[in-house]
Amino acid sequence: QVQLVESGGGLVQPGGSLRLSCAASRIIFSFNAMGWHRQAPGKERELVATITRNGNSNYTDSVKGRFTISKDNAKNTVYLQMNSLKPEDTAVYYCTGDLGFPPQRYWGQGTQVTVSS
Repeated sequence: QVQLVESGGGLVQPGGSLRLSCAASRIIFSFNAMGWHRQAPGKERELVATITRNGNSNYTDSVKGRFTISKDNAKNTVYLQMNSLKPEDTAVYYCTGDLGFPPQRYWGQGTQVTVSS
């Protein structure tokens, strides 16, 4: 069974920073790709950032230049560094991992990020 456990969410003022972590129950190199999604109240869930097995990353336009996804294979952990946070970044953030072929997506339980003064 694959488990993904997020941590690092919280309340931060606009312009502040947070780093989210996602600890996997298996070696993350086995995943085709890992990512972060978010869901704000009343909105659909959206993809924020992804990182492939080879370390290639992609971001949704609204976070480019502010967020950075990275991974530490030795710790089986994926990170999302979020800088210059805006109130519109407020959401529950979910870690995901795509495994196998055809890929099956696994989800973490989510961590709340609130950007407010």
